[in-house]
Formats: sequence, C-alpha cells, structure tokens
Amino acid sequence: MSLRDRWDHHIARAMEEEHLPALHRTRRRRRLLVVAGAASVLLLWADAAVSWAIAPSDTAVRVNLVLLVVMLAIYIPVVTALNSATRGLASLPESRLDERQVSERFRAHTYANRVMRLVLGGLAVFVVVATWDAGEKAQIPGAAVFLGVFALLWTHILLPLLVAGWRLPDPPPDDDGVDDDGDGRQAGVA
Repeated sequence: MSLRDRWDHHIARAMEEEHLPALHRTRRRRRLLVVAGAASVLLLWADAAVSWAIAPSDTAVRVNLVLLVVMLAIYIPVVTALNSATRGLASLPESRLDERQVSERFRAHTYANRVMRLVLGGLAVFVVVATWDAGEKAQIPGAAVFLGVFALLWTHILLPLLVAGWRLPDPPPDDDGVDDDGDGRQAGVA
C-alpha cells in the first residue's frame, strides 16, 4: 500500500468518527458553524486589509498575529465539526465516497466556484478603485499582497466545505418522536 493510499485510508477512518457532534447535530447548528467558518476567512481578509493600511510597522505585525491566532481558534473546531457532519464530503478522495456524496460534492464545488468568481471580481474591482488615484505611484505593501493571496487560497479551499455544511439536511427524526436538538420538544411541535 502506497503512502497516499495509507493517508486516504487514515482520513476515511477519521471521517467515520463523530467529532464534536453537539456542534453539528442539527441544520441550524451546522449553519452557525458555516457562519463561524466564513468569519474565520473574513479575519484573513481583514488581516490583509490591516497590512495594506498600516504595514510595514510593528503594530501591523502584532495585529496580524492576533488575527491569525483568533482565526485558527475559530477555524480548527469549525472544520473538524463540518468534516464530521459531512463525513468528509469535501476532503476525501472521490473513490472513498458513495454516489450520493459524489453528487453532493459536485453541487458544493459548483456553487463554491460561483462564489469564488464573485470574490475574484470584487477583489479586482477593489484593487483598481483603491489604487486608481495614485496611478503609477500606487504601492501595495508586500505583506498585504502575501496575506491577500493567502486569504484567497484559504477561501478557495474552505468554500466547498462551507457550502456542503450549509446544504446538508437534517437526518430523519428518530422513532421516539423527540427532537435531537436537546430542547426536549416533540418533533413537529411548535
């Protein structure tokens, strides 16, 4: 067995385990996770904006580090819970997914692709507008370029998982009629 096959097998086994089930048990909770994941990505974009505005300076470095730590503190549990909820839909190789998962993966990637086109278009417009007045003398700090590209890559990687987490329906209700949301109400009772 090759190293890649062993890694895929390890990841597939990890996706079968329940991680942080209380965070992704219901659609509402999964959607809150998606919002938190989007917020973590927005922190990276804010980091690039801070670098554009005040770099190079010691303050910019401190703010960058704080934003990156906060982003990771949000990102790690969100991605862990969403990967557990989607059973690796966005991260496992296609050969490890069933037909329904492959179909849902294609839908998630298609929608994420549309969103990325909007992000790229908006970014292009922003850069042109922000540098228009300075003309040839316009300068963008290297840290802002690096962090902007990093934020763009992070957005591209995370979007399919966020879309899959948003679209994932609730599992069918249990036979006992109790809603699994933990609020003690009967399923279907307002």
